[in-house]
Amino acid sequence: MPSKYQTIDFKIENQIARIFLNRPEVRNAFNDVMILELSEVFKKIAQDEKVRIAVLSGNGQSFCAGADLNWMKRVVNFSYEENLKEALQLAELFYLMYTLPQPTISRVNGAAIGGGAGLVAVCDIVIASEKAKFSLSEVKLGLVPACISPYVLRRVGERVARELFLTGERIDAQKALQFGMANQVVPDEKLDEAVNERIKQLLSSGPKALAMCKDLLQKVPSMGYEEFKRYTAEVIAKMRISEEGQEGMSAFLEKRKPKWNQE
Repeated sequence: MPSKYQTIDFKIENQIARIFLNRPEVRNAFNDVMILELSEVFKKIAQDEKVRIAVLSGNGQSFCAGADLNWMKRVVNFSYEENLKEALQLAELFYLMYTLPQPTISRVNGAAIGGGAGLVAVCDIVIASEKAKFSLSEVKLGLVPACISPYVLRRVGERVARELFLTGERIDAQKALQFGMANQVVPDEKLDEAVNERIKQLLSSGPKALAMCKDLLQKVPSMGYEEFKRYTAEVIAKMRISEEGQEGMSAFLEKRKPKWNQE
């Protein structure tokens, strides 16, 4: 049964966690409640070994329009300490999603603006409808895309990030694909089909291998040559003797599907 939350829909079914932002009346804009609820469900997912993949999307016509205006009205009157507390909660959510052991798919069904684009950037694979729009529009409000900047920079690189951060330009799905913000763009009616195809693709891989790939992607870029030479050798040696590695190599040699891919 789907869990009950104020701002999101969340369910786990057939090894897939599906999270839908559920404030369609305000284009799924996020507030403090949504940040806390998303943090709660992603903590649950991280600790649940039965969950293989997490899919994030939005109900209605938008993915996420960024920060909720009513929440922003309150934030305007916050002290520095109050603002820092709320900003840290948002930063923690992005980090939690980015470092999730399971692969994450962002199903971008509509506009992803400001922090909504941040929710896209922290996901591993981004599949967007042709109707989707993207914008890092914070500068238009005299603000900056601070908490999402590390993840946008990693996803699109500095050249593109400079353009998007400084102009606040709203770009379409094809330009997002060109910039690297999206991995795939499909007609709106093909969105679920494309997501399901990626799910099938990911389920055919070893779950611990996928988690280790994400660990490598996070750690290796900050290592020096000597450090990553030793670390990466240790990783592959451990994986080869692991239960999953042994099963995967045996299945390949015996020309059969591994135990985790029996569909």
